[in-house]
Amino acid sequence: MAEEDTQSDIPTSRMQSWARNSTIYRLGRQMMTEKQLADAISRKAKQKFEDISEAQVKALADLAVKFGHEQGGLNDVAYAEISVRSGVRSGRSKRIMAQKLAIKGIDRETAVIALEESDDLVAAINFARKRGFGPFRREEPDEKRYNKEMSAFARNGFGFELGRSVLGMSRDEAEAVLDERRS
Repeated sequence: MAEEDTQSDIPTSRMQSWARNSTIYRLGRQMMTEKQLADAISRKAKQKFEDISEAQVKALADLAVKFGHEQGGLNDVAYAEISVRSGVRSGRSKRIMAQKLAIKGIDRETAVIALEESDDLVAAINFARKRGFGPFRREEPDEKRYNKEMSAFARNGFGFELGRSVLGMSRDEAEAVLDERRS
């Protein structure tokens, strides 16, 4: 009976083949972290195979992650670096990006290294440009508008001093900072 239990813990060749094909499909569509891939394979395996054990689910998830690495499609360091560069262009603060990386399963050390490259000033200026705040405002600000803009900066993880300095910039100053940091 112990042999049956250990046998049921090993995924069948059909399950393994499905996990490899599913890994290729998922990584071909979008970049994923190890955690995202493992979670997706686990969730779908439970839906696809009726009498699958938790040990088999875990084995399939591990197989998928290993296969993803072997194929060169799974790299958490590259994922973190690309996410941070994209986040700065989108106007996300380091604090928000760190939270998102943690949710995606990127370990703290990898996230810290990737975030070293980011610049909160550039991200804050991009945020202001995207939202039409501060130097990119179309009308003259009143106190109510200024407070709303400062609140938006705070909600998006930017510090008070950074928000105040970006809102106090002229459009030329803001664009000069962006041009200088891009080079």
